[in-house]
Amino acid sequence: MSLRTEVPPDTLDISLAEEGIYVTYCDGRRAFYNGVPETVHGTLRTRPGKDVQVLVTNGDDTEGMLTYVNERKTEAEILESSGVGRVMLDKGETEELFPGVTVTLDGYAIEVEADPETAGGRVFVFEEDEMGERKFELLPEE
Repeated sequence: MSLRTEVPPDTLDISLAEEGIYVTYCDGRRAFYNGVPETVHGTLRTRPGKDVQVLVTNGDDTEGMLTYVNERKTEAEILESSGVGRVMLDKGETEELFPGVTVTLDGYAIEVEADPETAGGRVFVFEEDEMGERKFELLPEE
């Protein structure tokens, strides 16, 4: 199976805490995104070449869906068993991940736009590589 296969996300258990965000995958593993996300109003443009994940929560922040954007390392079967989705974009392409949440590949950077009210919950973006990670919460433009 191609590493470029798109995979739809499943609903995952999440927990928002002062120290960060916990995500429990369908296969029982748990991930922790350490720290308080930086608030961004409007469009977030990630740094080129970073791994980008988008998490959209439900209204009470107990469940969510996590989608990797242009992630090429993980086999589709692993994503399917974990409940994590994947979307693949070509340069200049835009896709709606969830109602109210779109991603665009602009060169080597990914732009994420979100309307949390339309999405029905909170919208988080995680940008990471082997050097570290950054976390963002997208809010409507002021």
